[in-house]
Amino acid sequence: MPDMRFAPPNPLRIADRATGLNAVSVRTYNERLVLSLLLQKETTTRLEIGERTGLSAQTVSVLVRSLEQEGLVAMGPALKGRIGPPTVPLSLNPEGAFAVGISVGEPNTDVVLIDFVGEVRFQTTLPSPKADPSSNHSEFLDTIRNALDLLPARARRRLAGVGMALPHSELSGRDEEAYFKALKDEIEVQLGISVFVQNDITAAASGEGMFGEAKVLTDYMFFYLGAALHGRLVLNHQIYNGNSPVSFDVGLNSLERELLHSKMLPRRGDRTGKWAELGSALPSWEAALIEQMRKSLDAVSQFVEFDTVVLSSEAPVRVCEEICRKLETSMPGMKAIAGKITPSPKAVGAASLPFSSRFTVEGQ
Repeated sequence: MPDMRFAPPNPLRIADRATGLNAVSVRTYNERLVLSLLLQKETTTRLEIGERTGLSAQTVSVLVRSLEQEGLVAMGPALKGRIGPPTVPLSLNPEGAFAVGISVGEPNTDVVLIDFVGEVRFQTTLPSPKADPSSNHSEFLDTIRNALDLLPARARRRLAGVGMALPHSELSGRDEEAYFKALKDEIEVQLGISVFVQNDITAAASGEGMFGEAKVLTDYMFFYLGAALHGRLVLNHQIYNGNSPVSFDVGLNSLERELLHSKMLPRRGDRTGKWAELGSALPSWEAALIEQMRKSLDAVSQFVEFDTVVLSSEAPVRVCEEICRKLETSMPGMKAIAGKITPSPKAVGAASLPFSSRFTVEGQ
C-alpha cells in the first residue's frame, strides 16, 4: 500500500489523459488538474492542457484565467511564427504559493521556506529535541516567523502550510511522538498554519518527484542515502513502502565509522568539503553501498519492471553522480540519476506536502 500514514506522500500527477469534469460544481477539481500538470511540466499551453485533461477549450480558458487572477499561474510571451494564432506558454508563478518544510534529524533539524516552483528562499538548522532536551517549541515557532518575515506582507497570505518530515525512529517512541504532535498543534493554533506530517524518506521522494530529477519520471526506484540507505518504489508517480521500514547500514554513518578508525574525519563533521581527501576509505564504502543497491534492485525487479534509479542524498551531488555511474556500469540497462535538491532534500520534500494536499488532484 502507498505510505500514506500522515499526509499525501507524493507529488501527485495527472495521467496522460486524466478526464476532467466540466460541471461548475467541480471547478476546484479542474483547477487541481491544471495545477497538477503545471507542477509536472515547467511550461505548457492551453491546447496541451485540453489534450491531457479532456476539458473543453472554453473550460480551460476559464480555469487558466481564474488561476492567473489568483496569482498561481503566469503567462509567458506569445510564441509567434507558427500557423494560427500565437501560442502563449503557461507556467506556475513562483510567488503564487509558499511552504515551510521541517526535517527532524539527528542531531539537527533543517527548516526551509520554498516557493511554488521549489526554490529555497530561507534555510536554517536547529538542534533536534532528542539531541538538545532543552530545546522547545518556541525555537520552531520563531524560526517559522523569521522565514515568513522575509516575504512581503501580501506574499505571507500565500503560505500553503508547514510540512514536517519525521524519521521512523522518532515516530516509534511515545515521548517523541507526543512532542511532535504537540508541536504540530502549537504551530496550527499560535500561527494559524496547517501542518502536514509524513515519514522523512517518503517526503524526500515526494520532493524529488515534484521539484527534482524525478519530475519527468513515472516508474523508478528511489534511494535516499543518509545515515543509512533507504528505498522507496515509485510506480505511476505513487510512492510505495514495504510493510515495515527497511534501512541498510551502508550509509554515511558506516563511512564515518571507517573514517573515525583512521581519524580522517570527526563524527558528524563536514560532509561536503573533505571528500577528495578520504583516500581508500571512499572506494571501499562505495563498493559496499553499490552492492546493497544492486541486491535491493534485483529483489524488487522480480515483481515489477523498471529501468531507472534516483539517488537523493545529503552527500555532495558529485559523489552521488559517481555512485550512479558505477551502479550503471555494474547493472547494464539500468539508468541511475543523482538528485540535485539542496541543501536539504528531506526538508524540501516536507515543504512539498502542503502543495500536494492543496493544489493537486489527489490532494483533495
